[in-house]
Amino acid sequence: MQRIIIAFFTSLGVLLGGVLVGSLASAFTQQSPIKLMFKLAKDIKLWAIATAIGGTFSNLRVLEGGFMEGKISLVAKQLLVLISAFLGAQLAIWLITILTGGK
Repeated sequence: MQRIIIAFFTSLGVLLGGVLVGSLASAFTQQSPIKLMFKLAKDIKLWAIATAIGGTFSNLRVLEGGFMEGKISLVAKQLLVLISAFLGAQLAIWLITILTGGK
């Protein structure tokens, strides 16, 4: 349960932090900060999820080993962590959308 919560908040923080700090570039590039925030949120989402689960290759090996060795509980735990990271990233995108006035 602890790893699921950590994955959720890590992906949430990576996405929110990346978008907020990345939108500062709009001051130098003469772009709209809100448009840049939406673009960055879409671009960073996958990286936030990968960061939250601790890298892609180690988790894919665990999933592969779980399937090959018949350890369904291990596969289920990894899938829950992945879903939790995805939900954290989705919440961050939702918060950005709400705070910037929607699309």
